[in-house]
Amino acid sequence: MAYYTRLIDAELTAWKDKTRRKPLLMRGARQVGKSWAVRHLGESFKHYIEVNFEKRPEIMQVFEDITDVHTIAERLSAIYTTPVVPGETLLFLDEIQKCPAAINSLWGFKEDFPELHVVGAGSLLEFTLKEMPSFGVGRISSMFVYPMSFDEFLMADGKSMWIEEKRKANPQNPLFEVLHKELVQAFRTFLLVGGMPASVAAWVETHDYMQCADELDDIRQSYYDDFAKYAKKVDTQLLRNTLHSIIMQVGSKFVYSHVEGGYKADDVKKALGLLVDAGLAKRVNHTAANGIPLGAEMNNKFKKYIYLDSGLLLRIMDMELGGAEALRTQILAEVASELVNKGGLTEMVAGWELIKYASSKSQHELYYWENLKNGTTSEVDYIIAKNMTILPIEIKAGTSGKMKSLRLFMKSKGISYAIRSSLENYAQLILDEDVDGAERKIDILPLYALSVLG
Repeated sequence: MAYYTRLIDAELTAWKDKTRRKPLLMRGARQVGKSWAVRHLGESFKHYIEVNFEKRPEIMQVFEDITDVHTIAERLSAIYTTPVVPGETLLFLDEIQKCPAAINSLWGFKEDFPELHVVGAGSLLEFTLKEMPSFGVGRISSMFVYPMSFDEFLMADGKSMWIEEKRKANPQNPLFEVLHKELVQAFRTFLLVGGMPASVAAWVETHDYMQCADELDDIRQSYYDDFAKYAKKVDTQLLRNTLHSIIMQVGSKFVYSHVEGGYKADDVKKALGLLVDAGLAKRVNHTAANGIPLGAEMNNKFKKYIYLDSGLLLRIMDMELGGAEALRTQILAEVASELVNKGGLTEMVAGWELIKYASSKSQHELYYWENLKNGTTSEVDYIIAKNMTILPIEIKAGTSGKMKSLRLFMKSKGISYAIRSSLENYAQLILDEDVDGAERKIDILPLYALSVLG
């Protein structure tokens, strides 16, 4: 499979060129492109060693028997018949969660062999790290990897110039209508294909959705196969049912009792935690949004969850939850006014876009706001901190909506600026019903242009 440019490539290159460099851990769900990106980085080195502990478990003994990292490097050099030369060799320890001793060795590489470039990666890595509470403090750098963003999808599909054009546009200078419509259609396609690299590659090479579906089915099954690896922590059927419930409740507050099987709320909470740790789901936390940091006013009674990828979500709906053919038809229809079903697909994708364009050096939280007064239904889909101020973002799947909740939030919090993200072209609204004399603006930001917030 050809390599398609990722946003993390520039960050990996910056890490490579640092003089005060730490060993790097690539973290994220299975098959989101962690190893792919590291191998691409390896092409810029004279020598490259890839140790895969899943394929060659016998290599674990090298790390378990030896603590001196120079000796470890010598043994690996002999095994892989590749020189280990500081500054010229990239050592990649893949599926590192299989070998805790290898994770511990990263400390030694930082302290005793810092000039060697060392990267670790693995699926289900978070579970292992949680069992090593003091791991990596001040000694390890992390990079969090997710499925491909819409901009990465465009680059892979040979449409990099579109990215430059939409970056130059703004509410005062919207895109010309022909390109706007092209980008809307490309975004619809992205919803179907998703951002899993294997699915994106299938689309670029064939432009056949069924080829993408085959790749997504394989990924879906690999995730279910992984459930058996943490069966000691929670029942695998509960995990599957909880995952399905996340999909069906995307865009809504998560209700534990909606998980099929009559499980206790505490058991469902545990399953949710494991799915989040595995990278298959992301919490969206409720915040009162009275100030920054947003996490200081979380209400833990209310949470939403978004699933990892829109393409995978549609395949699970197709294969296991009653089909998604009507939704796919709606997504692709040029005149469709809505792109959402009861799962809130567009809101989910928008949330991930906000994360994907942020720095990969830390895990970013998502927040939403809801008016908790009895008898009210006001809700703002996402609240982010931007330039040390609170920025509310309303997501609309189509091109219409009165934005009552967004207006209420702005007035009640004294916010003068907000964003509505939809299928509309760039535009700006000036609110005219304010009674306090304050001018309030809402910028219309197309769903395909959320990268400008990164």
